[in-house]
Amino acid sequence: MKKLIFLMGIFGMSLLHAQNNIPEAQKGVEYGAGVPENIVYNVQSIDQVIRFLFLKKKNEIDRVTIRAKVTAVCPKKGCWVTLENTQNVEVFVKMKDYAFFLPQNIAGKTILLDAKVTKQETSVKELRHYAEDAGKSKEEIAKITKPKVEIRVLANGIKVID
Repeated sequence: MKKLIFLMGIFGMSLLHAQNNIPEAQKGVEYGAGVPENIVYNVQSIDQVIRFLFLKKKNEIDRVTIRAKVTAVCPKKGCWVTLENTQNVEVFVKMKDYAFFLPQNIAGKTILLDAKVTKQETSVKELRHYAEDAGKSKEEIAKITKPKVEIRVLANGIKVID
């Protein structure tokens, strides 16, 4: 039993250590699978992607390289970010398979994402969970009463470009 507890402790510490070793966001740093060089020339702005999804009445783009500026990052462990756009649409990015995390200093940086993009409706329960993660007050969370149509991005890899 003592060995099991000892092994669980080591495993837990290694997970904590891994999360604390996220490299700072600087130009050229990549996370996850990064962004393959051969697709960098087909980069779309997040505004182009949003217009395509709404104008073409599509719900998904299977793979695209997006250029965007990060507006917010999950304060707990960097497991999600939001992206700036001129379309007044929430663009929410999660990391594929929860395989990598991003540092806090990525907010304000311009990035490339190799990703799958989906237009979807997010439930009140999920919106409240994300608001809680972002440190919103109980009053702000209680005001979330309607689902929201938003753009979801599932990132395979991210590269800081600015």
